Amino acid sequence: MSNGSNGRSDTAPAGAVLAALGVSKQVSSPEGSLTILDDVTFSVAPGESVAVVGPSGAGKSTLLALMAGLDLPSSGTVWLNGAEMTGLDEDGRALLRAAHVGFVFQSFHLVPSLNALENVMLPLELAGAPDAERRARDVLGQVGLSERARHYPSQLSGGEKQRVALARAFATHPAVLFADEPTGNLDSRTGGQVIDLMFDMNRSAATTLVLVTHDRDLAARCERELALEAGRLVGDTAAR
Repeated sequence: MSNGSNGRSDTAPAGAVLAALGVSKQVSSPEGSLTILDDVTFSVAPGESVAVVGPSGAGKSTLLALMAGLDLPSSGTVWLNGAEMTGLDEDGRALLRAAHVGFVFQSFHLVPSLNALENVMLPLELAGAPDAERRARDVLGQVGLSERARHYPSQLSGGEKQRVALARAFATHPAVLFADEPTGNLDSRTGGQVIDLMFDMNRSAATTLVLVTHDRDLAARCERELALEAGRLVGDTAAR
């Protein structure tokens, strides 16, 4: 779907797992109202991999936060798996995220007081999974960290922390994985290994991937690129 002004809509685009319709975000600043996103519209099909690219300050991370229901737009609607995120309260959005969304962040966001296994178990337990420990052990095995299950984040390298974060993200079999600069705190070799693992897991799980990155080579591995500039969607192109 190309950029345009759709405003509010009562229905999600047919066949889309994720959609933004006329999404804008304004915040207050000492100079007055500041527009972070301006009338952004697009949809994402199930299983698609999409890179969100653009210069610093273009609104990439803000868009990701809105698509994940971590924040609300000033206008427009966001849809996830047929549910209008923007029509839900904070608790409703949290429940929808728990059921359908995984996250991988630049700074890992592991709970320091929990070991690797417990960090991966956390979203499963919050979702009420009866076999949380078994599933967490299985997915830790997939990222090659079975022997580090009892280690705490302070005892893990940066690459190991991000692999724990990947395991946690995929443990609940999310419909959508949001990744925000996932290699930003890793050296190029370690980052490459983590990205290979993320794409392999994403492909085998048929998860929809939305990746925010400054790395053009990384963006090129996705099937599609959304380019933001000064808060506007200025490009929506399929991979070459």
